[in-house]
Amino acid sequence: MRIGVDVGGTFTDFVVLRDDGSLDTFKLRSNPRDPAQVILAGLEQAAGKHRADVVHGSTVATNALLERKGARTALVTTAGFEDLVHIGRQNRPELYNLTPELPRPLTPRELCFGVNERAFFDGTIERSPSPAELARLTERLKRAKVESVAICFLHAYRVFDNERAVAQALENGPWYVCCSHEISPEFREYERASTTLINAYVGPLMQAYLERLGGSSRHRIVVMQSNGGSLSTAEASRQAVRTVLSGPAGGVVGATRIAALSGYRQVLGFDMGGTSTDVSLIDGEPRETTEAYIGGLPIRVPMLDIHTVGAGGGSIARVDEGGLLRVGPESAGAMPGPACYGIGDRATVTDAHVVLGRIGESQFLGGEMRIEAHRAASAVRRIGEALALDDTAAAFGIIRVANANMERAIRLVSVERGYDPRRFSLLAFGGCGGLHACDIAGELGIRTVLVPQQAGALSALGMLLADHIRDYSAGVLNRPDVEGEFRLLEKRARRELRGARLERSADLRYEGQSYELNVPGQREFHAEHQRIYGYSRPDAPVEPVTIRVRAIRETPKPSLACAAIRQNSRPFEARRCFVSGGWKRVPVFHREDVGGRAAKGPALVLDYGATTLVSSGWSFRRDKAGTLVMDLV
Repeated sequence: MRIGVDVGGTFTDFVVLRDDGSLDTFKLRSNPRDPAQVILAGLEQAAGKHRADVVHGSTVATNALLERKGARTALVTTAGFEDLVHIGRQNRPELYNLTPELPRPLTPRELCFGVNERAFFDGTIERSPSPAELARLTERLKRAKVESVAICFLHAYRVFDNERAVAQALENGPWYVCCSHEISPEFREYERASTTLINAYVGPLMQAYLERLGGSSRHRIVVMQSNGGSLSTAEASRQAVRTVLSGPAGGVVGATRIAALSGYRQVLGFDMGGTSTDVSLIDGEPRETTEAYIGGLPIRVPMLDIHTVGAGGGSIARVDEGGLLRVGPESAGAMPGPACYGIGDRATVTDAHVVLGRIGESQFLGGEMRIEAHRAASAVRRIGEALALDDTAAAFGIIRVANANMERAIRLVSVERGYDPRRFSLLAFGGCGGLHACDIAGELGIRTVLVPQQAGALSALGMLLADHIRDYSAGVLNRPDVEGEFRLLEKRARRELRGARLERSADLRYEGQSYELNVPGQREFHAEHQRIYGYSRPDAPVEPVTIRVRAIRETPKPSLACAAIRQNSRPFEARRCFVSGGWKRVPVFHREDVGGRAAKGPALVLDYGATTLVSSGWSFRRDKAGTLVMDLV
């Protein structure tokens, strides 16, 4: 038995792959104060007394980073560079804002300690830290009562002996220790320091969480990482920074597989859950990046290119001081949740859908959870009164504002990356994705929308589909023997992940440039440069900055085959629903009752954990993979 577990802000999803190949899905309300307790309860429900292989998408690192609730962390760096993370790059995120609010560093200036060491870019070590200085550093860290230590020296990506010496001196102390040459051995000291500091900041929390989860469970647990692969709990504890997009990465893996089964190579992933929406671009394969920002801080490890916005089913609607309607980024979360869940009293996107008739009182989670429509109406009415609108207009306004936020996010991962969204299909999943997909697709000029069978738990399913992946990198700027460095990385990869397939790539740039593109080789570099920047210089010298090796060991994949599909669709009821600007009687279908022959919207299609709204002007059918396919007609 294999189980995928995705911890969301509102629900924790479980997908169970049994020995006979069957898939079961269920959800439990998340507990932000103790996520492990919900996971253990779900594993007990899924496996009973049996032992299972569990792939877990964790939000521990993400939440600690975004909420600034990590460990008390010190930065140990080269003397004279103690202000490194406070100076940063001096980039201006808002071009015309003369007083921008920059992200607060994870460690205060008084916890940044300098060490008298110096190594040069060519690997020459001029000075190593003395035993006396290391003893003084240890005492200073103890007096500061730090819980974690990040070590980042100036040229440690080239030669790491001095970092290792400090780590050995500190290894028996009451703290978590990590070094930049282990976390991100790459050129550019600020980004390397930021990545190492993030790892140190969230590492102790991840370590304690995984120890509790593993100690309380008899199951074999691995953790989803941000690059779309899984890694062991021991590795996740040491390299917690690699899990900051753990859950959304599972969704991208699942979306890629589902799109391929349905015959689509170019899709935009649209994962709208309870707390946030994650968007991604898949052009045959998911886009990846090594230049991500989380909470305004740079992270330089390979990860899937996912953009997150605070717009989900639980996003709270409010009227600001200027009398304008705002939706998110604050979320009602799992507790108290949307007003219609029976505890909270603030209007959310989910409450707006209830008021508009799109979510019925007895349809949620297959009828396991009752919806209190009167509470949703009361919450939305308060928004309407502040705007002098009736309930319907207020609810529809909440939906439109949320759509605008999500549409901007999709443009960011497509148009701003050099891709035309009109060439793509929109693959919508998450509990709320199908309710917004047609409207957002129409605004972007997208003509096909896909909603998979397991839409409400696709991230958890993607974790079951994920391979074991390890990424290795080395800074090679100004190094003569690049091939030799590749062979060293490959030797390490074969040792640490036996039986893996290895893939090479490199961060290349034209000489004189200050930015790179990651590509398999030089020929691909010219083509990618042309696509992104509109020009290329095939005759100009190209230099490698960083080389990368990816080790992939594939896991068994479920077939995801769908039972025979009838031709005609058969609704089980009709419901009064606000669609396409007016109230209409709309047919309602269970997914298994949708046929292979196209029918016309408007319509509602119900799944366990997800609802899809087919807008007027769209047709809908179910394909051989069980995916709901909607086309603009």
